[in-house]
Amino acid sequence: MFPKFLIAVTALIGITSVTNNLEVLQKQNILSHNPANHNHSDNHDKVLEIPSGQAVPTIDLVVHKDTMKGYNLEVKVTNFRFAPERVNTAHVPGEGHGHIYINNQKLTRLYSSWYYLENLPAGRNEITVSLNTNNHMALTHNGQRISDTEVVNVVSNNQ
Repeated sequence: MFPKFLIAVTALIGITSVTNNLEVLQKQNILSHNPANHNHSDNHDKVLEIPSGQAVPTIDLVVHKDTMKGYNLEVKVTNFRFAPERVNTAHVPGEGHGHIYINNQKLTRLYSSWYYLENLPAGRNEITVSLNTNNHMALTHNGQRISDTEVVNVVSNNQ
């Protein structure tokens, strides 16, 4: 019995030590999810203007009410290919991924033309999908982001 107690106390001390170290790192802003600390997010706020002579991608978002619950998002694109296998790599013209926003809050990345959205809050909801480069820059044409927005009004949370 004593060895089991000793093992449990030792494990508890180790967990407490790790927890305290994580708190210190977070307070020092070393481990927090701060975009300034991550090179990966450097391009999230940048845009890439489609150069003259290159085919301009288009996007059409269609929201279908699911027969069971939620919504099916259909994203129709031209001059663009979803390339999930190349996410976080250098920009290649005409390919990348999408970003889905609900009420101006990023929900997730989009790697294909369909996405199931299970829940939306009651009330007016703006669903936006933007087209982005492999390295996350928002694609623009004539200074406008290449995106589409649809509004869904949800009467109750039962959707």
